[in-house]
Amino acid sequence: MSVRIACAVVVIAGVVWPMAGGAQSSPAGPAAGPLQAELKAQLVRGLERIAASLDGVVGYRVTDLTTNEPVAARLDSEAMPTASAIKLSVLYELMKQAEAGAVALDTPAPLRREQIAGGSGVVQFLTTPSLSLRDHATLMIAVSDNTSTNIVIQAAGMDRINARMRALGLGDIRLRRLMMDAAAVKRGDENVASPRSLARIAELLWRGEGLTAESRDAALGMLRLVSGAIRAAVPARVPVFAKTGGLSGVRTEAGVVVVEGRPFSIAVMTTYLQDEAEGNRVIREMTAAAYGYFDRLATGGAYGRK
Repeated sequence: MSVRIACAVVVIAGVVWPMAGGAQSSPAGPAAGPLQAELKAQLVRGLERIAASLDGVVGYRVTDLTTNEPVAARLDSEAMPTASAIKLSVLYELMKQAEAGAVALDTPAPLRREQIAGGSGVVQFLTTPSLSLRDHATLMIAVSDNTSTNIVIQAAGMDRINARMRALGLGDIRLRRLMMDAAAVKRGDENVASPRSLARIAELLWRGEGLTAESRDAALGMLRLVSGAIRAAVPARVPVFAKTGGLSGVRTEAGVVVVEGRPFSIAVMTTYLQDEAEGNRVIREMTAAAYGYFDRLATGGAYGRK
């Protein structure tokens, strides 16, 4: 595998990925100076133009995972609807409980008809499924299966998921209801997070902070299966670990884009949309702009020549 920097690797489902710890920076450190500052200023202006083009409200945060510094942000500390992107926090807590032996990931259990939830997913259409929690977690992330998500939430415990987020300093990630709980929605019990916290939980999963290597690899194996606006915005060769979310009037996505030598995290949350497709457009365009910035930093050296 050709790399610009020395890095450790991890094999997930037969694919070799750079390890988070090894992909932080080159030995000489990242280039920094007025040229790079101008390139960053152009990115910030570009993201603001994209935000201004949306008929709705958008919050976002882009973080350089080489320097661990935010590059651009808008409404990044405001609680906004997460839709299915809340499942990042559910996945993290499931892995923590599996490590502690509180849940068994690989013991299949028959699905009871009262567990079925509508909306997105495939489990609701199966006749006699018997799936493990690992299977349900994979479906929760890969195809945003609501039935599987509710099974995972009930196994991990909503209160324990929220307590974990508070312990991580991400208390504005608040799981308030199961998927497709119409009564909870009517009460206003929306699942919410800020762009900053949503980006941070994606970073924790990617780095494996607080997780064993086995748990990290399992989580990344699920997150790399997600197809969304972030994945569509960058070349297929670039690893992406993300989670999408969509509700009426809402489109949200958060994840890590592993630009070789200069990875970054991004969370874009849109709401009050007249057209949900416009939310996806904004997420895609913002990711493409961020990718162009980090790719040029990674390949351009001190003066921008590739």
